[in-house]
Amino acid sequence: MSYLDNIRTFVRVYELGSMSAAGRDLRISPAVTSSRISQLEEHLGVRLFQRTTRSLTPTEQGQSFYRGATDILEAVESAEAQIVNITENLRGSLFVAAPLGVGRRLIAPQVPAFRALYPDIAVRLRLTDRKVDLTTEGLDLAFFLGKPEDSNLRIRKIADVQRVLCASPDYIARRGMPRDGADLIAQKHECLNLRFPGATEFQWLLTTPDGPKRFRVSGHYESDDGDVLTDWALAGQGVAMKPVFEIADHLSAGRLVPVAEQTPPEPIQMACLFTHRRMQDPKTRLFMEFVIDRIEKAVAIQG
Repeated sequence: MSYLDNIRTFVRVYELGSMSAAGRDLRISPAVTSSRISQLEEHLGVRLFQRTTRSLTPTEQGQSFYRGATDILEAVESAEAQIVNITENLRGSLFVAAPLGVGRRLIAPQVPAFRALYPDIAVRLRLTDRKVDLTTEGLDLAFFLGKPEDSNLRIRKIADVQRVLCASPDYIARRGMPRDGADLIAQKHECLNLRFPGATEFQWLLTTPDGPKRFRVSGHYESDDGDVLTDWALAGQGVAMKPVFEIADHLSAGRLVPVAEQTPPEPIQMACLFTHRRMQDPKTRLFMEFVIDRIEKAVAIQG
């Protein structure tokens, strides 16, 4: 068994915290995973993990070896990347995550064009509005809106995306036109909110004459799918905060109209998240540049 394979297996076990999860990620059996870790421990003469029937915990030696192991893998992948002919020989799978709106409207339409140029690369696109974990989910890239919590990851900023508070003409006819964020609260407007597990309250960051201010809005509608909020707004159920590119057609057709325009939402960052190790893969860099170039143009036109 290759010593480098053993190191790769160790890194995935360490990152995923499970022999079985690492085996699935590497497409090897649990027995092979365990054997590779045992061979590595025998070679190093130390225990890398404390094992029980319910848990797997890195030892102090395992924590130290992980730091060096990731450096080794990055160096190998960087060296490999320099000798790959990226226009002819790229192949394999890319695992990419994106929010639903971004993925459906900006990324998914680019995948066929990318694969027409690079037919040996399979793109596995996972769309979700929840926060994703690149390491544990085996992702190469994750596009996102907002600010990431993990400072250890690398970020490639794409654009500052303009957002708008909007509602249907029918809703405004029934409830009136709010002038600003204070009206949203004082007049008890139905605010449609994107909510994830663990969120405790809704606050919309709006631009006021005194600078950015958070408004604690409320409503009876919430979802973890941004497109559901758009559908509710179109159905006259309330006010939604949406990236302009997601609802540009509805705005131009008058199906949705801006509200509370005296305090518009603060722009939100669109960016691409990746680990340094993943970005050593030429096909990952190629896909990122291919898609980002087209996203920048689309957001500039629709924003």
